[in-house]
Amino acid sequence: MLKVIDSAVPVACWSCSIGHNDFTLFCPHCSKIQPPPGGDYFSVFGLEPRLNLDLAALEHEFHRLSRKLHPDRFARAQENEREWSLADTALLNDAYRTLKEPLRRTEYLLKLLGAEIGSDAGTEQGGHDKKDLSRVPADLLEEVFELNMQLEEMRMARKLGETDPELQVSLERAKRKFDVLLSEVDQDLRSQWQVWDEGDAAVRKTAQKLMVALLDRRRYLSNLVRDVTETLGA
Repeated sequence: MLKVIDSAVPVACWSCSIGHNDFTLFCPHCSKIQPPPGGDYFSVFGLEPRLNLDLAALEHEFHRLSRKLHPDRFARAQENEREWSLADTALLNDAYRTLKEPLRRTEYLLKLLGAEIGSDAGTEQGGHDKKDLSRVPADLLEEVFELNMQLEEMRMARKLGETDPELQVSLERAKRKFDVLLSEVDQDLRSQWQVWDEGDAAVRKTAQKLMVALLDRRRYLSNLVRDVTETLGA
């Protein structure tokens, strides 16, 4: 069940002039569409910022609002309403895409809290620079150094049209290990979701720092897995 929040910033409806919460897409009094609201993606759905969400309820609300905002419903409406229908729909889509994905949702909430997170945190995008050893998790430093050497050897062998079964097996073993480490990071993140959702300010601050570190670790591991996968599949 979605948990609705109350906005502390009332605004006047452009149509009926009655004040309402500033996060709503429709006036609760006259039901007229409103311009894109301020606030964050959680408020688009009337939600408290949280990391554990009822995804079925979120999807249901997304489809309900999508139907109400569909441009066909505003074909004969005023020009401002037609424009808001498109703008609100774009906002709703962005909010839904972000909140339905666990990693995107985590990154988004942390950024709302002021955390600095890499642009590719928690994704499979972004480069992995084998020379940037300052970013390597301390417990993986030796393995990453060895892995990068093996990747270079495999790439060189492929260019020469050669095969190295022993190196192939070693890289496949490394990929399996990093896949396991990624899974462990995801489990740790999920544990911190509950800690943050249920904690007070001090507890949330600690959980926030841990999640930022976990996302950074996940990003690095994801890039390692990608590099090994691409090299093996070359």
